[in-house]
Amino acid sequence: MKHILKYTFSLVLMLISFVTLAQEQTPKTDSIVPKKERYGIRLGVDLYKLTRSIYDKDYQGVEFVGDYRLTRKHYLAAEIGNENKTVDEDQLNFTTKGSYIKVGFDYNSYENWLTMENQIYVGLRYGFSTFNQTLNSYSIYNNNQYFGPSELTVSGEKFDGLSAQWLEVVAGVKAEVFKNVFVGFSLRINRLVNQKQPNNFENLYIPGFNRTYNGDFGVGFNYTVSYFIPLYKSTVKTKKKKNN
Repeated sequence: MKHILKYTFSLVLMLISFVTLAQEQTPKTDSIVPKKERYGIRLGVDLYKLTRSIYDKDYQGVEFVGDYRLTRKHYLAAEIGNENKTVDEDQLNFTTKGSYIKVGFDYNSYENWLTMENQIYVGLRYGFSTFNQTLNSYSIYNNNQYFGPSELTVSGEKFDGLSAQWLEVVAGVKAEVFKNVFVGFSLRINRLVNQKQPNNFENLYIPGFNRTYNGDFGVGFNYTVSYFIPLYKSTVKTKKKKNN
């Protein structure tokens, strides 16, 4: 986990530096030609989940991402995905399988120059997941004074029809590296608002939410590559200077 956070922090600095450098190298212009900005749909995929499915034998997953530009600063955003995750701990081994969808909006706080379309944004999501849990093995320590300490292993129990809903705060960066091609990352903090869980067994991992901490708290991130499909252009309205 420490290596992942270190890598994430390095990527944050690299992308912010890239966006800033690109802005500094873009020449300013005093042209009176009105500025036009593009509006459209951006579609992509989470590279982290795809690559993790290759090197992690206990994980299979995919996530598709997309956003639609509403105004100069506001974007509708969504993610949809599927995960199959096995967690193996000292006394517990379980597998979670399910799908999820997250919908919400992003606000771009970055001021682009000319035709640049980069983002440093914050956002909010509502997440919903349906899944099942399979309790592969569960060891119970029995401290019996007569027969002595022993372990009882329970296995093979499956729980279907589970679900969860949560709110998600998002912060991230997107930078255009080639024409219409964007790379980016985002960090997420999640809070459960409702869940259906098995009797005598908690939802320790939820597709789209990730591992639960303290019962209802979670964190996550993604690394994305996406392609922008322009639909139309809109002229930017400039404020008129007041004469003294």
